[in-house]
Amino acid sequence: MEYGFGQKELDRVESILQEELVDIGVHVCLLIDMAGNVIARCDNGECPHDVYSLAALAAGNFGAVNAMAQIVGEDNFTLQFHKGEKESIHFSKVENDFLLITIFGNEVSLGFLRLRVEEVAKKIKESLLYKTMLLANLLEQDSES
Repeated sequence: MEYGFGQKELDRVESILQEELVDIGVHVCLLIDMAGNVIARCDNGECPHDVYSLAALAAGNFGAVNAMAQIVGEDNFTLQFHKGEKESIHFSKVENDFLLITIFGNEVSLGFLRLRVEEVAKKIKESLLYKTMLLANLLEQDSES
């Protein structure tokens, strides 16, 4: 499925990331495409990380892990989690085209984060699908004219 992003959609996605993730204690969250391009980014204002390198590496890592999933008979794995001493990273697919990356500290529980990420993914999908349906309807109306 193709998605079109305008400023309104990007603002909506960033608002969702801020309110649903950063405001509960997540340090950084990124929405990237599967090529590693950063689509949206929110952080707590104290992000020392090179998020562009992280995005590129995350996309490559997710591709490799999905190849492993196929070897063991799964279509893909939809999430990954890496625990660190000070910070941890959670990756979750949003549809087949995007990856939501969250970096968080020990003050946020993994279970709570997973629930929030699931809700955020649904909200992002709804925002993007709404835009896609609008575009499809407009194209259909143009072809009928």
